[in-house]
Amino acid sequence: MPESLPLVNAVNERISALLTERRAMLEQLGIELAPVVDQLDAFTSGGKRSRARFLAAGAAQAIGTTDANTDDALATAVVDAAAALELFHAAALVHDDLLDRSDTRRGLPATHRVFEQLHADSGWVGDREHFGLSAAILAGDLLLMWSDDLFINATVAIDESSAARARAEYTRMRTEVTAGQFLDIVEELAWSVIPITEWADRAIAIATSKSARYSVEAPLVLGALLAGADDELIATIRSFGLPLGLAFQLRDDVLGVFGDSAVTGKPAGDDLREGKRTLIVAEVERLGDAETRAFFDARLGQPDLTNDEIARMQELIRATGALDEVEARIQAWLDECLAVLEATPLEPEVRELLIALAELSARRDA
Repeated sequence: MPESLPLVNAVNERISALLTERRAMLEQLGIELAPVVDQLDAFTSGGKRSRARFLAAGAAQAIGTTDANTDDALATAVVDAAAALELFHAAALVHDDLLDRSDTRRGLPATHRVFEQLHADSGWVGDREHFGLSAAILAGDLLLMWSDDLFINATVAIDESSAARARAEYTRMRTEVTAGQFLDIVEELAWSVIPITEWADRAIAIATSKSARYSVEAPLVLGALLAGADDELIATIRSFGLPLGLAFQLRDDVLGVFGDSAVTGKPAGDDLREGKRTLIVAEVERLGDAETRAFFDARLGQPDLTNDEIARMQELIRATGALDEVEARIQAWLDECLAVLEATPLEPEVRELLIALAELSARRDA
């Protein structure tokens, strides 16, 4: 189940069932809540379910087989926890689009823009942008609450020791992601008073807390904990999960600058418009000449950044060698992950699963 289509289908069905249940609850409170559930239903449908797949792979490593159905209680726990992670991720995206002032997500209007349009179409009075922002915050909060509900369900049928360890990891993950988001927005404003020699290390630290752990390491660890993994196995999982998570996030950063909008669902160069102080930017500043640095310092993150300026930034990222440096980091972290997997005693099917997920994460195009 962990890597197969049945897992993805099971997670999708679990999320759909939860939304159907919560729709009935919310619409009893007021018919105006129907568009909220409509948006959350649309927003949480589809996707690669990569965090769900990593969670299931962690369980597979703990039990030594990719068939979680050998234990009905574990199979249910894996699906509930995987669905919880996907809802947590969706909530983070809703709020992230607000923080970044993004207009789109996956090729569609961002949640706050959907609610702005609802305000306009309904003929309501007042500030529609503020309504869109307010509604999106609350919609994201609902996803966070429902994520908690699912994760609690996931721990009900397993032994209390494993459940307690899994809950502690889930708490750590959620706290770290939120803290990482705060550090990310601070970095967009504080960079001018930070020595340039510290930019790369700070970018990696933010990537670690904001995304790397929660995208790969934490899902793997959560799955393993639900399956009763001991401390030694958890340490092994962390030793390959974190470098893979960093490779995952750096690939995301590359796609945020160079990704095909038809594939990523975001405008080309979106991270440049948003002023993301990623490792790519740190490397441009380190490797570029004074003119390059002055251009990036003046224009990165400006609301009126033009397509021509984005194209110039993309070319400078290539010309300075910044892109090559980042690609080398991605490969080095992927190699570190694969070396641990090769040295770890694993059943062949589990090793094959983890290697496939690792290579897909570091080399994906969306």
